[in-house]
Amino acid sequence: MKSLILFGHGARDSRWREPFDRLASLWKVQHPDVRVELAFLEMMQPSLAEAITSLVNSGATDIVVVPVFFGQGGHLRNDFPVLLESCQREFPTVHLSATPAVGEDAAVLQAIVDFATKAL
Repeated sequence: MKSLILFGHGARDSRWREPFDRLASLWKVQHPDVRVELAFLEMMQPSLAEAITSLVNSGATDIVVVPVFFGQGGHLRNDFPVLLESCQREFPTVHLSATPAVGEDAAVLQAIVDFATKAL
């Protein structure tokens, strides 16, 4: 079973995660057959390991992690691969993969330009 993790940085202010919750809710409505979990690098729960464990316990065998970051900074270049590799060792029979940061995608950048254009 394929599943998805939307992976964000995390913040001290709990309101910061509200757009992530809305994003996960949109996914669930539009793709009810593919389970989605949120995960955070720090300061918020669940962690990446916790989200992967939850999905594996529900039967996931193929998990794609989507970093909801604007760019491939130090966290994604250094911390994230270590976390993902650790999870892969914990669940060797599960296929774990990751996309580039969402901000690296031309369609996402265009959506931001379109949003800004409407503001003018």
